[in-house]
Amino acid sequence: METKDRISEAMEKHGAFFAFSNSQYDEQAIKGMYYVSLGMGLICPKGKQKQLTEDMNSASNNIIKEDLKKNGKKKIIHRELANHEASYTYSIEQTVEALEGYGITREEVQAEFRPYLDAHYKWEEEQERKAEATL
Repeated sequence: METKDRISEAMEKHGAFFAFSNSQYDEQAIKGMYYVSLGMGLICPKGKQKQLTEDMNSASNNIIKEDLKKNGKKKIIHRELANHEASYTYSIEQTVEALEGYGITREEVQAEFRPYLDAHYKWEEEQERKAEATL
């Protein structure tokens, strides 16, 4: 099960929803129910916010464990370096921040940065050669 599905399941279980405008709130809120905002548009029935937060954190932690088991740290680091365009910015800061929940350290990201760049530029060179060969 995907993280998104697990998060959605936790939200449904606790009657939570996202609303970014009054009309979205009005469409989803149950009359007579008191709600609290948990930030970033997340709305939850009053009194259920602690359990919702725990369930959402649990879902996120489970998917991180599955990701580490399935892909390993090296692939995850390389994926996140690509996602944060580290080969263009030459910065690992966003990647380090994104991987904090994984327990992956700055030193581990730094150690993989050069091998990631080498693989990235090798791939780009291969793509250029293929493109030139088709001209």
